[in-house]
Amino acid sequence: MHSVLILTQYYPPETGAPQNRLSSLAKHLKTLGMEVAVLTAMPNYPAMQIRQGYEGKWYVKEETDRITIHRSWIFVRKTNSIVLRLLNYFSFVFSAMFVGLFRVKRYDVIICESPPLFLGITALTLKLFKRSVLVFNVSDLWPESAEKLGLVHNKLFLKAAYWLEAWIYKRAALVSGQTQGIVQSINTRYPNVKTHWLPNGVDAEKLNANSVTYDWRTANGYDKADFIVLYAGILGHAQALEVILKAATLLKDEHSLQFVLVGDGPQKEYLQQLKETIQLNNLIILPNQPQHEMPNIIHAVDAAIIPLKNIPLFKGAIPSKIFENLAFGKPILLGVDGEAKTLFVDEGKCGLFFTPENEHELAAGIIKLKTDSTLYTELSSNGKKFVNMHFDRKKIASTFYQQLQQL
Repeated sequence: MHSVLILTQYYPPETGAPQNRLSSLAKHLKTLGMEVAVLTAMPNYPAMQIRQGYEGKWYVKEETDRITIHRSWIFVRKTNSIVLRLLNYFSFVFSAMFVGLFRVKRYDVIICESPPLFLGITALTLKLFKRSVLVFNVSDLWPESAEKLGLVHNKLFLKAAYWLEAWIYKRAALVSGQTQGIVQSINTRYPNVKTHWLPNGVDAEKLNANSVTYDWRTANGYDKADFIVLYAGILGHAQALEVILKAATLLKDEHSLQFVLVGDGPQKEYLQQLKETIQLNNLIILPNQPQHEMPNIIHAVDAAIIPLKNIPLFKGAIPSKIFENLAFGKPILLGVDGEAKTLFVDEGKCGLFFTPENEHELAAGIIKLKTDSTLYTELSSNGKKFVNMHFDRKKIASTFYQQLQQL
């Protein structure tokens, strides 16, 4: 097996977890000797607006890091409408299918990123006509997550989505999952499906103090004595970010304690209104930042909050923002129970746990990190060692490469 096509709706220059993870995987597979190409959408996420230079185009072919990237048209609107969101997904499903069939050559293996689950339709079509092997990579158990978060209620639609999920899994040569919980769920429901744990991780040689280009703390008016707590990522429903604002309210008299939220998403306007309503002066909300800017921000802060909603679904979740913060030696305040807690708090000793959506425990954890310098130093050192040892993307890609060879 010598060539691979990565099929994904999300890819740089967009910023985000799948974009970073897949672009890193592409580069590492290229280094291992595979011919790698990407079939993706016109860049638009998370602003939900086609980037300058790509507007009005049906197809673009370009090259980055010696990797050929094919881009096809996608319908984009800034909206929370489920109908328009589905139109966003399916527009790329069919445009990518056309481009894949008529503009992209045959590759030995197709790696399809899900969600969106519907992109599996494109992957199976290309698999059939290109005579390729399909690897279906699951970073979120959709539609299960959408159902349990209450984002989708239509029973007929959910039944069709679960049927599609099963149809794709059973026709893939390998189904990879981003967490052990995802892999276990697939193994339980589909015992005959071959699976592989393909975790997220860090590019250790890039995420370190050498990648910092300027003093973000001073440039943004913070004092050296300030203890800055960061949340960086999507401002969405699943993250339950109200817990941060509530904790900031409890700690508003701690004048050297500051909160920074970085990102965009469907909850951003609500969070900004909530901040104004409760008159928080110790918290700022910044727009989504370019990928090259994040090392400066992470290096400048003192700790990171990793929250999710308090529902059973997320006991198998491992938010990607964990890895970048630990790579910089920033202790985490983890509001995610289950697999993430086992790995990064119980085993790795990389941070402190707080019950999801419990602002009192979060506030107490922040004070503990701020006041106990011995504990802070220990957690900082543990986190950096743990991710470099167990979640180095170079090692993860090498193991995955061996799996591809076995197919």
